[in-house]
Amino acid sequence: MRQAWRWFGPKAGVSLDNVRQAGATDVVSALHEVPIGEAWTTRQVHERKSLIETAPPGRTQLTWSVVESIPIPDAVKRTGGAAKNEIAAWIASMEALAANDIRVICYNFMPVVDWCRTELDYVTPTGSTAMRFDHNTFAVFDLHILQRKGAEKDYSQQDRTIAADLYAAMGEQEIADLTRNIASALPGSTTEPLTIPAFRDKLEAYSGIDANRLRQHLVEFLEAVTPVADDLGVKLTLHPDDPPRPLFGLPRIASTEADYAALFNAVPSPANGMCFCTGSLGVRADNDLPKIARRFAERIHFSHLRATTREGDGRSFHEAAHLEGDVDMVAVLSELLTEDRKRDRANSIIFRSDHGHRMLDDLNKEVTPGYPAIGRLRGLAELRGIIHALDAGMRG
Repeated sequence: MRQAWRWFGPKAGVSLDNVRQAGATDVVSALHEVPIGEAWTTRQVHERKSLIETAPPGRTQLTWSVVESIPIPDAVKRTGGAAKNEIAAWIASMEALAANDIRVICYNFMPVVDWCRTELDYVTPTGSTAMRFDHNTFAVFDLHILQRKGAEKDYSQQDRTIAADLYAAMGEQEIADLTRNIASALPGSTTEPLTIPAFRDKLEAYSGIDANRLRQHLVEFLEAVTPVADDLGVKLTLHPDDPPRPLFGLPRIASTEADYAALFNAVPSPANGMCFCTGSLGVRADNDLPKIARRFAERIHFSHLRATTREGDGRSFHEAAHLEGDVDMVAVLSELLTEDRKRDRANSIIFRSDHGHRMLDDLNKEVTPGYPAIGRLRGLAELRGIIHALDAGMRG
């Protein structure tokens, strides 16, 4: 398996030398500065690739091997194959990447909001901080800040009472922070930051789109792009929903083993693959991660390895240290390594230590939420240790 590191570009607080020092060989990046829906050019991709892969004398060579992500425009999610111009632009971006020999693309199909957290610096027992999704706080935003039409039916009477009490106790800054965390797009998001009125308008635009219709739109998108991907030798990897359940009354269609099975059955192209994210899938207690990895092994080209801890109500969770929480990382890695040993180096599974606790010196400076260098470094080191031990056992 090839060890990767997510890098947000030349303005990121983490340098390429930091990536080398972490021991990663592969880079996961994107042209985040290009507006959603605009085609990437071969020249733009080449310039970023050259920046990543042109190592100073004596430095370790890095390879830009995974794009995360080419955003899928909202029009595709709402209208599927009818969004011909948007799909054509997406294909043009894919062609620009393939022309530069970058052939693994991660994407998601979450409507309106991408990955979602209510708290960015939840204090853990060690004093490090983690990201957290608290169901009651989310209900405060949905019911009292966003004031989504019809939201009441998605919450029990007890939920509504708790949310009302929490909201009454909040100050202006707490409300502003919660609104920013949910509506303003977290790092790496492929959706636009939204004001509250714009948020309501976006939700209204999805009126009448249920899970079956959203899935059909994804199928129509893949039916348009996978033939080109097959010709180019590109692997498309669908990231799971995060959290893996409906939010704001919107359907989610990449949350379970059954969701992925339906997608692979509908579009059997070899290019149609998955990003196996243990953190996102692991939030659901009914997702058997080693079983999912085993079933879809040939479809896994990219993996996010992290852990989450499900909290008492079963709906809240926080990011755990990589070898803690509710993910059996040893069992997961055993399945991935079994598959990886069947492949040549060029098609090896690429993984990155996803997210990480904010700790040590990172507590004293501004860091990208979810992507502090030290916490991810700890995670990568721990994952590397498991891989070495499992590899030794397999050889034995």
